[in-house]
Amino acid sequence: MATDRRLRVALAGNGEAASALREGMTTLDAFELAELAGRDHAEQLDVAVLVHEGDSEPREELAQLREHSGAPVVLATTAPSSGLVRWALDAGIADVLPLPAGRESVLFVIEKAAQTARQAELGGDGRVVTVFSPKGGSGKSVVSTNLAVAAATHAGKKTLLIDLDLQFGDAAIMLGLAPDNTVRELLGTPAALDGEKLGVYTERHSSGVDVLPAPMSPEDAELVGEEAIRTLLQVARESYDLVVVDTAPFFYGPMLATLDQTDQLLLLCNPDVPTLKNVRLTLKTLELLSFPEDRLRIVLNRASANLMDRGDVEAALDRNVDWVLPLDPSVPLAVNGAKPAVLAQPDAPFGVAMLELARATAGGGDWVAKQQQNRAARLFSFGRS
Repeated sequence: MATDRRLRVALAGNGEAASALREGMTTLDAFELAELAGRDHAEQLDVAVLVHEGDSEPREELAQLREHSGAPVVLATTAPSSGLVRWALDAGIADVLPLPAGRESVLFVIEKAAQTARQAELGGDGRVVTVFSPKGGSGKSVVSTNLAVAAATHAGKKTLLIDLDLQFGDAAIMLGLAPDNTVRELLGTPAALDGEKLGVYTERHSSGVDVLPAPMSPEDAELVGEEAIRTLLQVARESYDLVVVDTAPFFYGPMLATLDQTDQLLLLCNPDVPTLKNVRLTLKTLELLSFPEDRLRIVLNRASANLMDRGDVEAALDRNVDWVLPLDPSVPLAVNGAKPAVLAQPDAPFGVAMLELARATAGGGDWVAKQQQNRAARLFSFGRS
């Protein structure tokens, strides 16, 4: 992962850990230590390293760092934990470096962060976010459509929504679209699939989201193969910043092919006993499939004080809930009006929570940098472990 020139790296933080890391970095020819000179000089800085001691989330330190630099951030911490790593990734931090660290680890993590940033600038490195629930009627399509629209309208992400609930997909109708083409027509043509061809077969929503709807007839689902889905998602990530995938409520070939290409899986859970049972089985299935734990997020949907509380859900799943979307009467009204809730009523409880979920899922970037200072005091933690 070598680069053509020395990387300009700034280090923020005090204490013994920061001093030790700084001393070690001076011995690496790949780095040139620089000062945080402000955003006007951000193009001259390749990576900023935030050194943090303790197991708390360094929200204020990160906000202050981003006031001075727009460079990708590596969090170097003396107390790494799964909860801290999740928070860091959701906050748009490029990577986490456990301290103390050897020369090779320091070199690898910092060069990886710089390379990822360069690839993002060039495009072709979009994220695939899959929304799944093992039970129908859980609000999966509502979350998928609102997530895609929020990412496009509030995060400025070039976003594609793919409906892979191949038999009974609802994404198009929820967005008020009457599609001429679907995933069936796209994948059924003999020509090789590329970004230009993908663009021809998508429908543009007024929010700016491109939509590839599910087939119009349930029997057409059998004509969409697993390998074709893998190719579709590979091409989609090359053409878009964010690809949101709506799925069928069960594990089968297309879902397994989707998981192969998924960067983050949002597993929806409603606060009722049948759904909890199915979600527990899903977690076991994902473990058997060796799906990476750090790519999985539990989203509690339709949360209400009159139903199971969050603690009960976490106890039933033996796992923390990562995000909470409240039960909100504005949602069915928006669905029946074929307008996403984040557009119809963005200040309603569901809209606010959905925008925060979209912020995290969209993967940080400029939106995170701009919002961090104003929102540092009220960012949702949602009980990460």
